[in-house]
Amino acid sequence: MKIIDGKAIADQIKSEIAEEVNQMVISGGKRPHLAAILVGHDGGSETYVANKVKACEAVGFKSTLIRYENEVTETELLDKVIELNVDSDVDGFIVQLPLPEHISEQKIIESIDYRKDVDGFHPVNVGRMSIGLPCFVSATPAGILELLKRYHIETAGKHCVVLGRSNIVGKPIATLMMQKANPGDCTVTVCHSRTQDIKKQCRQADIIIAALGVPGFLKKEMVKEGVVVIDVGTTRIPSDKTKSGFKLKGDVEFDEVAPLCSCITPVPGGVGPMTIVSLMKNTLLAGKKMIY
Repeated sequence: MKIIDGKAIADQIKSEIAEEVNQMVISGGKRPHLAAILVGHDGGSETYVANKVKACEAVGFKSTLIRYENEVTETELLDKVIELNVDSDVDGFIVQLPLPEHISEQKIIESIDYRKDVDGFHPVNVGRMSIGLPCFVSATPAGILELLKRYHIETAGKHCVVLGRSNIVGKPIATLMMQKANPGDCTVTVCHSRTQDIKKQCRQADIIIAALGVPGFLKKEMVKEGVVVIDVGTTRIPSDKTKSGFKLKGDVEFDEVAPLCSCITPVPGGVGPMTIVSLMKNTLLAGKKMIY
């Protein structure tokens, strides 16, 4: 059983990006610039955005953080998005989700210029991804593909079961795993809360990508020997063993499933670090004006 070290791979990719940025600047090019809009004080969002800003520093990007209180109006937010769309110094930007209930997330996403949509949530990027055209692929699915590629995990002709059908992970990773590509070329089954006999589906899988947000959902009786398991879950659960009073738990019951796997990602330290580094890769693409 091999543990897939997302942190090590992410560090490797950060070095590669930093080297490329260095070359761009030396040859007179512009330093890529990522902006992030953060609304309110959600603990998870605060942490994510702080990590994104830190990653920008590590790879040599310029970064700007734009903060609003929860009371910000939808119109104010839309005005800021339009301003960033036309700001030639900003190569890519993100609006950290979730947003307060009085703001339509879909309206905000659709107002972002898809050429600056480094989160890969705009319908143009989602549509282009689904037919295999150049686009910004959303960060978590892109990170999963990178792990499979760099660990030389064979995917062609394999049966991949995706647990979860969210727009952010489940749907896009299912689409990517069936594309004519490497990684890809899988036969894909998507399971969700209405799927009957999930255990049977999982036991047939060569690769399981768990993205349900249900801690410890995947148990040992649900997997076959030699399976590859990618755990996308990151649920905060109370813990008296940590200073913060909580720990991150994945969708996989790691201790009992891991011995049966050929490869498995841990939580934390698996998919998580790859998500942020994939956003950096998208920002580099935006800086090079590769998506148009």
